Amino acid sequence: MAYLLGIDIGTSGTKTVLFDELGSTVASAVSEYPLYQPHIGWAEQDPEDWWKAVCETIRQVLSKSGIKVEEVKGVGLSGQMHGAVLLDKDGNVLRKAIIWCDQRSSAECEQITSLVGRERLIQITANPALTGFTASKIMWIKNNEPQIFEKTCKVLLPKDYIRFKLTGEFATEVSDASGMQLMDVPKRKWSDEVLGKLGIDRSLLADLYESYEVSGKVNKFASGLTGLKVGTPVAGGAGDQAAGAVGNGIVKSGVISSTIGTSGVVFAYTDKVSIDPKGRVHTFCHAVPDTWHIMGVTQAAGLSLKWFRDNFCIEEKRTAELMEIDPYVLLDQEAEKVSAGCSGLIYLPYMMGERTPHLDPYAKGVFFGLSAKHQKQDMLRAVMEGVVYSLKDCLEIIREMGVDITEIRASGGGGKSRLWRQMQADVFGTAITTINSSEGPALGVALLAGVGTGLYSSVAQACEATIKVKNVQDPDMKLNEKYSRIYGMYGRLYNSLKKDFADLAEML
Repeated sequence: MAYLLGIDIGTSGTKTVLFDELGSTVASAVSEYPLYQPHIGWAEQDPEDWWKAVCETIRQVLSKSGIKVEEVKGVGLSGQMHGAVLLDKDGNVLRKAIIWCDQRSSAECEQITSLVGRERLIQITANPALTGFTASKIMWIKNNEPQIFEKTCKVLLPKDYIRFKLTGEFATEVSDASGMQLMDVPKRKWSDEVLGKLGIDRSLLADLYESYEVSGKVNKFASGLTGLKVGTPVAGGAGDQAAGAVGNGIVKSGVISSTIGTSGVVFAYTDKVSIDPKGRVHTFCHAVPDTWHIMGVTQAAGLSLKWFRDNFCIEEKRTAELMEIDPYVLLDQEAEKVSAGCSGLIYLPYMMGERTPHLDPYAKGVFFGLSAKHQKQDMLRAVMEGVVYSLKDCLEIIREMGVDITEIRASGGGGKSRLWRQMQADVFGTAITTINSSEGPALGVALLAGVGTGLYSSVAQACEATIKVKNVQDPDMKLNEKYSRIYGMYGRLYNSLKKDFADLAEML
């Protein structure tokens, strides 16, 4: 039996999973690490925390599985997108990584737009300038920390820093690199035009691969820390959303995914470049060769519920620990006691600004309609419903772009919640399906590694061999009517508050 290792470097932690060639989970391990927010709207992490988590979880997985390391035929890497890891000439990290949800670079977005031109930027990179993307982070460092920028010899994405530690190679792949805003996305290569206009030297960037291609092999140093065999192939992998899509079988037309992780994403496959001229959704290279994907993103999906859990559900966390269950199981039970619509309480999940459809770094989280009648459990359910409304924002734009939708698959940590899946079915007015694996990105990059090492003939064949629909939840169309009315107000609230968000930002 051949085995494949999938490593997902997420925002809250790293998850490493060992799969057999049928896609079944053999062993898994998770290691968490902190998020640093030195100022409002800033978000940073220490790349060494990621590396320690990767080494720890690989060792745990190999120990739990009991297999021989020679049986691990390949390693795939997934990771949070858009981060900026800066290395000096010796490969040392120069500062904490600025990650995807950081909002400090709004001035740099204006600078990028001015230097390249808005229409030309969208033509080349398929997206407008956004604070979330890596290019604006690089420009922020260039403008505000020139002493750091001068020492920078490489800029890597989070998963690609782990690749460097595992293999010694500076490499990336098209799906994750698309989110740097330095690629010619239609042509699947670095854009000399954008790099030139921004004054970013091509030598700062890693070599570019397709997602399934082997980009390096485990070296002696990494072998000693992880237990992997020297020479084990490491595939290109994918950004977490493309990786999760492969792990969810979103590799053909009609099937899309709705993912609730730290962020929330609605993801659709396309075999041609399709760009929203308003820039409300992202178009990136898919992990499947010669295909692309359209992606709507809400910044604080699972993050909103985690924030609520950590600040208002201390008793539930302690009870769950005693019961040895996930605290989110208890939160689901509390939220189920509340009727749909939460008696008029609406939550806007803009805790880290927003991308789709508003592109607003100043947006803030809001509870609207709060009254003395409402209790903690009402607020809890309102958070969950607000996240689903934000996903519906994404879904509606993708529909507007003419994407064929025959099936929506739920995934991510939030996809494990039957209640949250049912909310999606009821709000979207569409059946929600789940598949036989919930490992998402880790499975996706393991399959890509399987393709790169010849275990599967193609990405589509890998998915066909391992992924099956397991469960279907149909919508309650009476609740859909109710949710549709509330969703209309949800949309109006942002427009009412947009100027106030900007005014508040000036006061801070």
